Amino acid sequence: MTGSEESPSFRLAYVPGVTPAKWVKVWKERLPGVPLTLVQAPTAEAAGLLRAGEADAGLVRLPVDRSFFSAIPLYTETTVVVVPKDHVITAADEITVADLADEVLLHPLDDVFDWDSPPGEPAFERPATTADAIELVAASIGLLVVPQSLARLHHRRDLTYRPVVDAPQSGVALSWPEEATTDLVEEFIGIVRGRTVNSTRGRARATAGAEQQGKRAEQGGDRPKKQSGAKSAGSKSAGRPARGRSGSGGAKPAKRGKPRRRS
Repeated sequence: MTGSEESPSFRLAYVPGVTPAKWVKVWKERLPGVPLTLVQAPTAEAAGLLRAGEADAGLVRLPVDRSFFSAIPLYTETTVVVVPKDHVITAADEITVADLADEVLLHPLDDVFDWDSPPGEPAFERPATTADAIELVAASIGLLVVPQSLARLHHRRDLTYRPVVDAPQSGVALSWPEEATTDLVEEFIGIVRGRTVNSTRGRARATAGAEQQGKRAEQGGDRPKKQSGAKSAGSKSAGRPARGRSGSGGAKPAKRGKPRRRS
């Protein structure tokens, strides 16, 4: 794996609907000397951008090609249907896919869901983008099923949305080419996993710690260790001549009694 010295800056790709701001803030606090550049990428193009080396890692939608990419799933989004505010669906707090059976469902070309069979009636043509589909919903031409973050991203005052409880869901992950796991990628992994500064397991920190320990060992490795209190005290008295009877240590010599008279 390559070292962080080959990547003086960190490039983070992200797809529509994903908000990397909180992780970028932590990065700037921990690594103020390493600029982080955000690279916005359409969902369908994020993998190609990472393969081409145009970003070091990306916040992408699952699935990814696990034979090439490493990925850490971060969260799974709620799926919603976007409808006009006066639509009958707004009477419910949440709906099912079956409730959409008689509705015209827009299926944009950049749809993030891998539908086996999209629900509802198909529209006359597929919109090019999710943004185009939102405009068609506002014109009452059809409805649109998307992850909640995309409904918020394309918010309009005349539209609203409701959760679809049994629809497919979209997962978001941090992903990067497995063979390009740099020290800076390791640092960002620690940030998205919520590790503190002291617990971050980035290899750059581990290397720095090992170097510091090596320097301390070189500076003090040949110095004799001081003996602890008990051993030190014993060593001081070891050279003194013993007084009194053998084994009495530092005790005073015993007093002699009066000599007995001879008979």
